Amino acid sequence: MSARTALIVGASRNLGLGLATEYAQSGWDVIGTVRGSRRTALHDLAEASRGRVMVESLDTTKPEQVTALRERLARHTLDLLFVNAAITRGDIPIGDVPEEMFAEVMVTNALSPMRVVESFRSLVAPTGTIGVMSSRQGSISLNTNGGQDVYRASKSALNQLMRSYAARYADAAHTLLLICPGHVRTELGGPDAPLTIDQSVPGVVGTIDHHSGELGLKFVNYEDQPVPW
Repeated sequence: MSARTALIVGASRNLGLGLATEYAQSGWDVIGTVRGSRRTALHDLAEASRGRVMVESLDTTKPEQVTALRERLARHTLDLLFVNAAITRGDIPIGDVPEEMFAEVMVTNALSPMRVVESFRSLVAPTGTIGVMSSRQGSISLNTNGGQDVYRASKSALNQLMRSYAARYADAAHTLLLICPGHVRTELGGPDAPLTIDQSVPGVVGTIDHHSGELGLKFVNYEDQPVPW
């Protein structure tokens, strides 16, 4: 039996790198993307993987790069497409956020992941999985404390766009997942976050595996618990 293949977009470090490592160690073939041409830990993983991990360059905010990668991978069949991309520009009240900053976060966190999903969906096996890294902060009903206004809005927008996507392709058999990895100790999550990458990633992978083959869109966390919209 041939190995299953995962394309992990945004795999140079942190959660994305952790996912690439976990899948490669589980016997998957992994295609991971990095921004730019600099060497990353994903390159180290690829060198040690005996051909199981392949590195591709992609800036998701540049549509021409998305198109070029889609063409390079045209002969691949993906069992999993997972998009992991997000930035934050600080905890700034919405009235003080410059327009350029608002646009940058929205394009990176909401528009660009969906462009990737739309572009690569035809490479995903008929019963494969399409997953996108979301966040508890994308939940409108759970927002009782405020803060991180633009980041929250971008993740809520991502969730809404995935709902529209799911409705548009309701006849497809793909499993669709919005995954909350928990509050993880990364540059984005901060040094005081309660979870390490090694604690979050196995849960994310297990949750993806558990829902494999299911129809429809689900918003779940790394412990496979539903997250309120």
